[in-house]
Amino acid sequence: MGMYKKMKTGLVTDKIFLEHDTGHGHPESKERLESILLYLQSKSYTKDLIEIDAKIPTEEDILKVHSLAHYNKIKSLSEKKGYLDGDTPYSAKTTEAALKAVGAGIEMADRIINRELENGMVIVRPPGHHAEKDHAMGFCIFNNIAITAKYIQSKGFKKIAIIDWDVHHGNGTENAFYDDDSVLFISTHQYPFYPGSGSESDTGLGKGVGYNLNIPMQRGSGMSEFKKAFENKIIPGLEKFIPDFILISAGFDAHINDPLANLELTTKSYEIFTEQLKSIARQYCENRIISFLEGGYDLKALSESVEAHISVLAG
Repeated sequence: MGMYKKMKTGLVTDKIFLEHDTGHGHPESKERLESILLYLQSKSYTKDLIEIDAKIPTEEDILKVHSLAHYNKIKSLSEKKGYLDGDTPYSAKTTEAALKAVGAGIEMADRIINRELENGMVIVRPPGHHAEKDHAMGFCIFNNIAITAKYIQSKGFKKIAIIDWDVHHGNGTENAFYDDDSVLFISTHQYPFYPGSGSESDTGLGKGVGYNLNIPMQRGSGMSEFKKAFENKIIPGLEKFIPDFILISAGFDAHINDPLANLELTTKSYEIFTEQLKSIARQYCENRIISFLEGGYDLKALSESVEAHISVLAG
């Protein structure tokens, strides 16, 4: 076990996430979840993880981040297939999957707040971090992590740190908290790259200035650049902020084997990131971490990286 004691670590997933059908050849497929869950089952420690069901969130929870028009649009999607934007398809089960992807984060937050768990991961799709206040975007429908952050604040934990290590900038999350000093948003991402946002000079607005930290990376950066980012920016930023809760937008598409990007991390990189964030959580917020699956499109790299991440969370 080394220096880590076993944590009470939770896992939320739901078969509805397999029924969000993005169509043939779309990178954000149900096979992503199937391969993760299969790989986790092959590891003996995962039988000790506490499995939790995702619930449907309230309208009130969603409207803390999204407009009523967007919520109603998603609620009223008809049975047929279609597209919400150029690369965000929907199918008959998408509304339920999108709602439960939000509910998964809220349910995990409740268990941690009630001290049934210390930390956990929600293995959901559709992902969330590109979803904007009034529209779906980039495979994302509702902003799962932003809604959970607001929910946690409604329970009295005011200072939330969100670390987004997905290879794409978390534009939706940034915009949800851009003028807010109670949420520290930190994003590492390939730049310039989809969705085009995430410049280093975007540091927040009004009282939120200094609480938005973009760390753009050039293609090919690899672990040496990330190591510097953690040492010089991410860890000092978190220590200064002193979070009550840490949320992670855990995309694994910066992996060297990922087909959509070029940041050249390895599976081990995600283990190291998780250890560093866990040491901050241990120091400042009683291990409270919730991690949300975002991107990651090479099935083997994705499932191995998620498992490496969870193995550190679970100690």
